[in-house]
Amino acid sequence: MKHCVNILLLLIISWVSVCCGVAGGSKTDLFTTLDYAPSKATGFAIFADADGNKLLRVTRPWQGESPVEQTLAIFQSEEAAAGYSGQAIVGPAKRVVCMSTSYVAMLDALGLTDAIVGVSGKQYVTNERVRTNPEVRDVGYDSSLDFEAMLLLDADLVILYGVSAENSAVTSKLREIGVPYIYLGDYTEQSPLGKAEWVVAIAEIMGRRERGEELFNSIAERYEAVKASVPRAGKAKSVMFNLPYQDVWYMPSDDSYMVQLIEDAGGEYIYKGKNTTSSSCGISLEEAISLVSRADVWLNVGQCSTISEVRSSAPLFAEMDVVLRGEVYNNNRRRGEGGGSDFWESAIVRPDVVLQDLVNILSGSGEELYYHHKLK
Repeated sequence: MKHCVNILLLLIISWVSVCCGVAGGSKTDLFTTLDYAPSKATGFAIFADADGNKLLRVTRPWQGESPVEQTLAIFQSEEAAAGYSGQAIVGPAKRVVCMSTSYVAMLDALGLTDAIVGVSGKQYVTNERVRTNPEVRDVGYDSSLDFEAMLLLDADLVILYGVSAENSAVTSKLREIGVPYIYLGDYTEQSPLGKAEWVVAIAEIMGRRERGEELFNSIAERYEAVKASVPRAGKAKSVMFNLPYQDVWYMPSDDSYMVQLIEDAGGEYIYKGKNTTSSSCGISLEEAISLVSRADVWLNVGQCSTISEVRSSAPLFAEMDVVLRGEVYNNNRRRGEGGGSDFWESAIVRPDVVLQDLVNILSGSGEELYYHHKLK
C-alpha cells in the first residue's frame, strides 16, 4: 500500500512539474532552491535558480478549493530572461499598477508609493499620497480596464486581484500588449499575520526583500505582544458578526482571520463549531435572531455608521439587548473622501492595531479605537 502511495505521489509531482513548465516557460524547472518559505502565509513561496534569479510562486491566487498556480520570474538581466515564455520582469519593478488597495498599503509600508502609477477605483483609495497624486491613473475595473492607459503608463507590472478564477480576457490582453502581470492572493489567507506576510512577496518584486522581511517581523512581534497582553481570566465575551447581505446573513468560518482576531483578543466567536468549512456560510433569519439575542458584542455591521442605520437595515434587531446596551461596533471609522474604508487597505499591514482595537472593545477599556468605532 505504501509503495502504491509513493508511486501516486511521484505521478502527481511529475504532473505538477509538467504543468509548471507549460505555464511558466521552459526555464521554470531551473528555480529549484527554496529562497523564502513563509512562516505564516500559505499561498506563496519564493524560489531561486543557480544564478540568483527569482521566481515568485503563488499557489492560491484566488478563492476556491482547486490548486492553481501563478508565477512571476524576476531576472537579473535581459540575457538571463532570454527564452523564458512565462510572466517575467527584468530587475526590480519600478512602475506598478495595483488592482487592490491592499497592494497600495503594502507598497506604502515599504516606502514605495512613488512606484504606483495606476490603481483600480482611485476614488476609493484612502492613502492620500496616492489618491491625490494626479500622475496616478485610474485604470478601471475587470473587463473595462483601460489597456491604452496601461501602455501610456509604461508599467513594469500589473498586480491583479482575482475572485474565483483568472480573468482570461484581461490576462490575454495584457500578454498581447506585453505588460507582465501576477495575481496575488493575500486576501485568501486565514490568519492576520498570514495576510501581512504577503508584504515580503511584494518586497521581492520591488527589489526590497530585506526591508520586507524586517517589516513583517516587526509586525509579527507587535501582534504577538498585543496578544500576550490580553488577560484570559473570566468568561470570554461572545461576538456576533455582520448584517444580512442581499437577504442572506453570512457567518465566517471557524478558521477565518476575523475569528482568529477575536480569539486572540480574548473573545469567543458565537458561531464557533458550526461552520468548519473554509468559507463563510449563510444562516437563516431565525438563527441570526437567536445569535444576536445572546451576543455580548456585535461587530462589522455592513456599511452602518450609527445605531439608527442598524435599526433601519435590520428592524427585527432594533430592540435586542446588545443594541440597547450600545455594544455595536463597525470597522469603518477611517474613510477616505471617496467612501473607501481604510480597514480594507492599511489594516493588512497593521493587524496589531486591529487586534488592539478588539482588545479595547472586549475589555471595555474605553481606549480610543483606530479602525473601529462604537455606533451611537
